[in-house]
Formats: sequence, C-alpha cells, structure tokens
Amino acid sequence: MGRHDLPSAFSEDELRAYMKAILADVHALERMLDEDRFETGIRRIGAEQEMFLLDRSGRAWNGAEQMMQALNHKQFTYELAQFNLEANLEPQLFGGKCLSKMETELTDLLQMARREAEAQGGGIVLSGILPTLRRSDLSIDSMVQNPRYLALNDAMARLRGGEFQFHIKGVDEFEMTHDNVMLESCNASFQVHFQVGPKEFAKLYNTAQAITAPVLAAATNSPILLGQRLWRETRVALFQQSVDSRSAAHQLRGRRPRVSFGDGWVRDSVLEIFREDIARFRVMLASDVDEDPGAVLDRNGVPEMTALRLHNGTVYRWNRACYGISEGQPHLRIEARAFPSGPSPVDEMATAAFYFGLMASVSQEFEDVSKVMSFDDAKGNFVAAARLGLQANLTWFHGREYTAQDLIQNVLLPKAREGLQHAKVDSGDIDRYLGIISERCSRGRTGSRWQLDSMSAMGEKGTKEQRMTALVRSMQKHQEDLDPVHTWALADAGEFEGWQESYALVGQFMTTDVFTVHPEDVVDLAASLMDWRHIRHVPVEDNDGKLVGLVSHRTLLRMVGQGMRGTERAPVAVKDIMITDPVVVTPNTPTLEAIEKLREHRIGSLPVVEDGRLVGILTERDLIRVAAMLFEKHLRENDAQ
Repeated sequence: MGRHDLPSAFSEDELRAYMKAILADVHALERMLDEDRFETGIRRIGAEQEMFLLDRSGRAWNGAEQMMQALNHKQFTYELAQFNLEANLEPQLFGGKCLSKMETELTDLLQMARREAEAQGGGIVLSGILPTLRRSDLSIDSMVQNPRYLALNDAMARLRGGEFQFHIKGVDEFEMTHDNVMLESCNASFQVHFQVGPKEFAKLYNTAQAITAPVLAAATNSPILLGQRLWRETRVALFQQSVDSRSAAHQLRGRRPRVSFGDGWVRDSVLEIFREDIARFRVMLASDVDEDPGAVLDRNGVPEMTALRLHNGTVYRWNRACYGISEGQPHLRIEARAFPSGPSPVDEMATAAFYFGLMASVSQEFEDVSKVMSFDDAKGNFVAAARLGLQANLTWFHGREYTAQDLIQNVLLPKAREGLQHAKVDSGDIDRYLGIISERCSRGRTGSRWQLDSMSAMGEKGTKEQRMTALVRSMQKHQEDLDPVHTWALADAGEFEGWQESYALVGQFMTTDVFTVHPEDVVDLAASLMDWRHIRHVPVEDNDGKLVGLVSHRTLLRMVGQGMRGTERAPVAVKDIMITDPVVVTPNTPTLEAIEKLREHRIGSLPVVEDGRLVGILTERDLIRVAAMLFEKHLRENDAQ
C-alpha cells in the first residue's frame, strides 16, 4: 500500500534532503546484503486486486470515499481515482492449498466490496480498462484528493513541461492530449508478489522477465479504451504514456520512461535495479526522513527504508523489485505488475498459478536464463503479447519461435505443473487452475477476446455507449457467478437492466461520429455534407477541435433565399454564415435539461462540448430513437407480466 500522508508540494531543498535519505537507504541495503540480514529459505506469495466502482448505469462512480468509510477494513485502500479501489490479500506460504486459500480470500473481499457498493446504489467490476470510461471521468476532480496523488500529478506535469500526449494504434487509433495523469486511473491490475532470497534475486528476477510475456498473452483483458479497440492489453501502452515524465528533449534523447520493461538482464543483485532507477529518475515525492538506517543496523534493528520505498513507488517497472518487512524480518520480493484485473477471480488465480509455477520450474531448470534467451527477445515478446495476446508470435529459449498458444499449451503448461508440484502445491489446485489456462488457449478465449467478440456480435445495435454498457453489465453478471471467461456467453445489447439510467445523461447516447467543417471551408461543403449524410446541422471546429460555430439547414435556406448560391458568386466561407454562439451541452448534462434547451431555443440539435472541444452532437432524431427503445422495452415488460 502506498503512503497517502504526504504534503502536496516540495521545495528543491526538501527534495535534495530526501535524495540524501534515499542514498543512505541504498548504502544500508548494501550493508544488509553483505551481512546476510534478509530473511531466506522461505517462499511467500501474495496479490493486490484493483477494481472499478460503477454507478447504476454501469459507468464509473466516484465512490471511493463512501466505500472506504463503509468498508472500514484494513485490506482495502485507495487508488488514484475515486472510481478505483484496491484490496490487498494476506501473504501465503507457497505450497499446499495456498492458491485456493488466496481465491477464497479474494472472493470474500470482492463480495464484501460488492455488497457495500450495491447498498449505495452502485457495483464493482474487474477489468483491465473499464469499457464505459469517458474522457469526462478523467478530470482532476475525479482524483482521490489526498496529498500524495496531487503531488504526483504536479511533479509529473512539472517534469514533463507540457500536456500529456497519447497515441496508440490498434484496430482503431487513439490520439488524445490531456493535462493530468488521470489516464493512469484507466488501468486496473491484479499484481502478484513472489518472495525471493537476496542471493537468488538476479536469477529469479530474470526468470520473471522471461516468462511475463507468455503469461500475459494468456491473461489479456484490456482491449478497449474510450470506445477504441486497441491492443489486447492496452494497459501496457497506456500506462507508459500516462506517467511519462520525460520532457520533449529527453524523449528525443531516448531517455527511458518511468514505466518500462528495462534495458537488460540483472547480473548480480537487487542493488543494480535500485541504483539504476535512482540514477535515471528524479525524486518527485518526499516525506519525513527516517532515523539514519546505519544507526538502526548498528543496534541490530530493521530500517524502514521509507525514502527508498517511496522513490521506488514512482518508478513503474513491469516487474518491480520490492523491499518489505514481515513480522519484523526484512525481505525482498518481485512484484509482477503486467497482469490485468479480471476477467473473474478464478481466472486471476489461474494466471497467478501459471506465473508461480513457471517461476519455480524455469529457475530450477536454468541457472541463468540470459544464456538461453536474449534480453531483446524477452522485451520484444512482452510488447508482442500486449499487442496481440494469444495470436502473438514469441521467441523462446534457444531462439525457437512459437505462436503464444502453442508455446503455452505444449511447452509452458507442463513446466508450470512441474514447478507447482515441486513446491508441493495441492494437486487438485494444480489441475483446476492450469486447466483453466489450457482451456483459454485451446479456445482462444481470453478476457480481451471475449470483449472484442461480444462487440462484434452486437454489431450496430444501439449506440456505442449502449454496447459498452451491455459489455460491462455482462462482465458483472459473469463475475458474480464466479465462472472462468472461457465459459462465458457473449454479451448481448438487449440483455441488461438499467435502460432508464443508460439515457440519464447526454453523453450516454449522443452521436460521436460527427462530420464537421472548418471556418475557412467553402459553404458548399457544409451543404454537401447535409445532403450526403442526411443531416440538418454541421458543427464548425478549428484545428484544435474546439467548437467555434454551427451551420444549420435554415441558415443555408436563408442564404439561398438571398440569392447567395448563384453560379457567378464568389465562394462563401463557412465563417461568414455560421452561428457563432450555438447553444451547447456537455456529456454530463441531464437528458431532461437538454430537451428543455431544445424547446426553449426552438432548435433541432445541440453540439456536445468538453473543455471547449467538440465531442459529439445531440439531435431530435437521437431523442426519438431513445423514446422508441424505451417504449419498446416497456411493451416487452408488460407482455412478460
């Protein structure tokens, strides 16, 4: 769990003092390694579960404060956004029924959160990225208002020296400029922890790097971001860009971003990672300085390493080295951060079992994976798995190439079984969890594939917003039933409750595929768009996407009446005839309020803007379609009765 009791701004003097504290912690860590101060000979596993909070309509709900007060439970904590929550599982000794114990605890915690959310009119869902998220959810107002997150946002923006730019290509293409780090909150993960001894750290960390790609390929669950179909695990691309603190000059120099897979194998010890991250990344946060760690060691105490741990929490390696203290004993562990939240609790535990089994078996088989795999292949595999999931081609040990499905089914699942058996994990648990991975591969059905197949099956039913809502509703239902994703029926746009709530706000059914013109365009283009697309209003936007006017069919009719469309006239610019102050709404405008605006101003459409930029349009035709759908639903309910 991260610290939240931090000031929201720091002076350069404070940051310099904190860097001294970080360096003191590193020196103490080096001494602890030399003096064998760490717990060894024991293997523990653990996990962190991130989740999304939903309102009645299946959209993001800023309910973290209410949830934390209602839960009042030490295993729950805040995440960056008010629509996120995190549950931390208790560590388990690796062996016996550790996996099923973790699943039982996870299910109980999720059920606890679900009950509290439902009591407040909401719900929870597990997904790498919530399909119903919208840009309006990602303002600073949606950030948990604690000093740590505010300070992190300010520091990131200051180091970057400008707005955050996002560009991800998949089936669709996502481009966006944003002024804060809140796109990080689009990501939810199921992070697993594996305790290691200091002398085996390098071997096991490199093993983790090698196996992350195939495990991720079988676990993807984040294919959709703000309505766009992108990577199978879009979190990988999005997270890197959302907390990229590099200035334009640093990007041109090729400086590594704070989120990365790394640049090479670890050769000797955990110190390599901490030293490199300190050298590469500036201090962004500070807190009260601990007692000198050297003095703590002199009296045989265990230093907290607060400064080092805080800095480590602002560098986001996909496999992160962690220092911790358990029952008074210091230990090291590897935190695997690449795996997404969901699709279901049992799916997450199957992914964890696959990962833990490979960690145990591959490290037993190879003393040094760098001798059988190049780092470039490990890194390339990771990107390929994130992009394509089970359809990725991966280069495995000794340069052998496989499809992800073949590699997992024919090579890695037997190895994972060997590793779990060597750790004396319960045979029933092994069969259950690895059987789920096998079924995923044989059917090609990960969480991402299920989401994309569901969207394809729904076709053009309803609006995109309605299809996304149906997707989330179906995910909720299947998760509550505790079934693995390979058994899920596809989502259906007509089979979910909450239709009324799904039309409560303009953003839930506005048209987002909007044809626009530029102020300098010729008026004839606007007229042609109306004719070709059978529309009566064309918004006018500038080069930055900001709404500057509206051309209506009435305006064009007046122009014709005044004789302006004669063949001999000079071309007329859109700016000369457009309405320069159109009545507008935002995505969060209540539908009834929008209807009143249409009546009051006797107009047939309302451009929808956010931060001055055009994001959609609401027309009388949209409202008629909604009314028809609600009426049809009402008739179906009456027939059923």
